[in-house]
Amino acid sequence: MTLDEAKEALGVCRGEIDAIDRRMVALLNERSRVVERIGAVKANMSMPVYEPKREDEVYANIQSANEGPISHEAIRRIFERIIDEMRTLQRTRMGGK
Repeated sequence: MTLDEAKEALGVCRGEIDAIDRRMVALLNERSRVVERIGAVKANMSMPVYEPKREDEVYANIQSANEGPISHEAIRRIFERIIDEMRTLQRTRMGGK
């Protein structure tokens, strides 16, 4: 492989990454809109934002869908961060507890 071929291959891969990242952002915003609806229900019913049992279900769900190459531990860490941000969204937008 020449340097020019390597640069071209990297450019193609980076273009794919950029497209995937945009889809991920769209999915995270879609998830956020659902979280806002959940937060509204919880606020209306004076329910807590933090539900450890539900979070455990989410982790089990995402790990069962994980076919790699990323490890289950890495997927969990990523979703821990996503869930933390979703909790913050519920608390700030919906006045959750």
